[in-house]
This record gives sequence, C-alpha cells and structure tokens, in this order.
Amino acid sequence: MNAADTAFLIICATFVMLMTPALALFYGGLSRSRNILATSMYSYASLGAITVLWALGGYTLAFGNDIGGIIGDASYIFLRNIEGAQAPLAQNLPHSVYMAFQAMFAVLTVALISGSYAGRIRFKAMLLFSCLWLFLCYCPMAHWVWGGGFLQTLGALDFAGGAVVHMASGAAALACAQSLGPRIKNSSFAPNNLPLTILGLGLLWFGWFGFNAGSALAAGSLAGHALLTTHLATAAGILGWMLVEWKRSGKPTSLGAISGALSGLVAITPAAGFVPLLPSLLIGFVGGIVCYFGVFLKNRFGYDDALDVVGIHGLGGTFGALATGLFASAQVNGVNGLFYGNPKQFAIQALSVLVTWGYVYLMSRLLLALVNKTIGLRVDPDAEYLGLDISEHNERAYSL
Repeated sequence: MNAADTAFLIICATFVMLMTPALALFYGGLSRSRNILATSMYSYASLGAITVLWALGGYTLAFGNDIGGIIGDASYIFLRNIEGAQAPLAQNLPHSVYMAFQAMFAVLTVALISGSYAGRIRFKAMLLFSCLWLFLCYCPMAHWVWGGGFLQTLGALDFAGGAVVHMASGAAALACAQSLGPRIKNSSFAPNNLPLTILGLGLLWFGWFGFNAGSALAAGSLAGHALLTTHLATAAGILGWMLVEWKRSGKPTSLGAISGALSGLVAITPAAGFVPLLPSLLIGFVGGIVCYFGVFLKNRFGYDDALDVVGIHGLGGTFGALATGLFASAQVNGVNGLFYGNPKQFAIQALSVLVTWGYVYLMSRLLLALVNKTIGLRVDPDAEYLGLDISEHNERAYSL
C-alpha cells in the first residue's frame, strides 16, 4: 500500500462526497419555492440510506469476486474482509479507502435521478425506489464496468462513470418521468433561486476534480491528466451551450452557462483518463451543444423531466462514452479509439451504451411499477398543489 496514493484518494473521496450536498443546492435552486426543501432532502436521504446499504451489501455486489461476469459474490458482505486489507482492484490502497471512494459514487448517482421526479413523488416511494435501484441497477452496472464484469472484459472504457453514473441515472430519470407523469402546472416552473443553483454548480465543478482525477486511483500523471481534461472540457462546455443559446434566443443566460459547464463535466467523465488534452476541449464544447438540444427532447416526446436529468446526464454521458471510442489514445492510457486506428473500440463503446440504456431503463420501469403497486408513487393533487415541503415534510424554506 502506498501512503501518497492513500492520502490522495482520501482527499478525492471527500471531494466526491461534497458533490451530493452541492447537488442539493443545484437542484433546490432550480425547483419551485414550495419544493426546495423536499428536493434537497432527496440528496441527503441518498447520503444516509445509500451509504448504509452500500456498506451492508451493495459494495460486495459491485466489487466482490466475479460471478459469471454479472455480479459480485458475498466476499465483503457486512464489510467482511475489508479492515486492514489491501483493495483487490487497487492494491496500492487500503480496502477501506477504496470502498469509501466507491460509496460516494453510488450515493451521487442515486441522488442525480431525483431531478426527474422533483415536486411530485411520495418521499417514502422515493426511498424505496432508491434502495431497490441501488441493488438491482447501480451494483450490476458498477460490476459490469469496473468490477470485472462482462463489459470490462469486453473492453468498454468508462474512466469515471459515463455509463455507471450518468447514462444509468439518465435512463432511470426517463423511466421516472414517464411513470409519474407530468407535474400540475398551477404556476410557473421557473427556478426559485438561481444564485443557489450557481453556487451548487461551482461546488459540483470543484468536487468533480476528485471524481475524475481520483478515478486514476493513484497520485500520478494520469490523475493530473484527468484533472486537466476535466477542467478544459468544462470550460469549453460553457462556451458551446452559451453560443448556441445566444444564437437561438438572442441572449446568453447564467442558467445556460452553468448548464453548459455541467454538460462538459458529464461528457468528459468517461473520457477524462483516455483522451488527449485538445480532444477534451472538443468533447466539452460539443457536449454543451448536444445537451442544449437534449433538454428539448422532453417537449418533443412528452415526458416531464423536471430538472433535465435525461437531457444533460443521459445524453451527455452517451455522447461522452461514444467520444471516448473516437478519441482514446494509447499514449494517454494504453487504448486507441477510432481516430487512432482502432474502430473496434468505438463499436464496443456503442454496445455499452445500448446495454446501459436498455437494462437500466427496463429495470427502473419494473421497480417503479412495483413501488406504485405497493405504496403508491405520486402524491395526491392537493399535496402537490400545496407543495412537498409542507405536505411531505411539514416545513417551509422561506418565511416571507
């Protein structure tokens, strides 16, 4: 075990942990004022419930010894065989540090989905769905891509979560939006507190350095490379979104700028440790444009994705995974993509996209149907009209 790598990953894990409270600010500011606390609660509920379930059984399903390329075994159930041991998948690290780092990813991914159903789901239904989704969607995906499963064996590249985090949350968000139906439009859907959202994005950007650079799992040149590609792509994402918004609407907006930054962050996530520096700029710039148009898909196809999880995380993660298959370079991390003479890699990336969207979407629809049958998904119209802060939590954010 390496002390420098251990210290580095401990710091990165704390960065990633901060991303979930940052998401509470980001989503909370975007929601209606009567739902800001309920929306923030989704993130903090994920921090509590998913952390505990990850420790009890989620981690071993994701990173236990491989069973048929599908799921991990029970080697680490209830945190057995972790204390004082090396991490089998990163032997330079203590097993406890590796497990904690991966826990932060699981927590954030579940919290990301909440943007799709904000303002209309029962809190107990959200909790039940999130817990089931961890075991039946996130853990299999993490195992397939990072834990020795069949997508990793096939050669799919996902440096920090394009499939496991962003495509998976986007597919689940689409399932949630369609299962719950549209919100009651009894007032404007405009954000209630954009400065809060801007602060949340700044903290997400900060945390993303731990998210992507930490995925190198060592304090070395690859981590530094991932940090720089992350920053370049995010900056370019702002420009991509801002320019197309300026062209189409006549004015650039602060919400557009931070949405572009988030789009760049999402798009570079699977590619951060595989692509050279200049292509990362292009990935971020095009990612901003792709996600700008992606948020309008809900109008075209009639699903109410409240805070645009599908358009940004789903579409941005998909674009990033495919871009990795185009721009990956062996000089960076040992694997070439299509533009460096290896068309097979692009085909593998495309297959990973289809597998992720297909599996997570269908499983999420089944879980939502189960939750709806047992305890009911959606609050009643009177509670939705009153606002979930009062009806679900008996508190209000603003006393004006």
